[in-house]
Amino acid sequence: MKRYVSDPLDGADVVLVGLFPAKDKDYEARLDRLAAVAEQRGARVVGRFVQRRGVSDRWHARPGGATRMSQPFSRRTLLTHGRLREIAEACREAGVDAAVFVNTLTPVQRTVLADRLGCLVISADDLGRSGPPGPDQLIGRR
Repeated sequence: MKRYVSDPLDGADVVLVGLFPAKDKDYEARLDRLAAVAEQRGARVVGRFVQRRGVSDRWHARPGGATRMSQPFSRRTLLTHGRLREIAEACREAGVDAAVFVNTLTPVQRTVLADRLGCLVISADDLGRSGPPGPDQLIGRR
């Protein structure tokens, strides 16, 4: 993993990750805006991952997303275990340096996600600040 001198995204390969409600029809545009900000900071976006909350799965013989709304995703990761596993595999295969989340992350979520993904974890909130993220935002730095 890279050592960060000034900006951890400068020259980094990143994946974008977001948890969006089913009613959010603008989620792709939000990912596009996040990609533009990451690219302005010198990052190269190599993948995008979306977890939808409450989306009906009508192609399989299981109940739709609306009936599963009362079942929380992991509070520690924001994502389902399967989606997290998928993202972690993609990060390892592509040699990703950082995962940039659209959603605000707690310190515990940052720590758990960095451990599971094996890379730096940054929130879109961190990118909105001027200058590079501080040491408390650089969870997963190795």
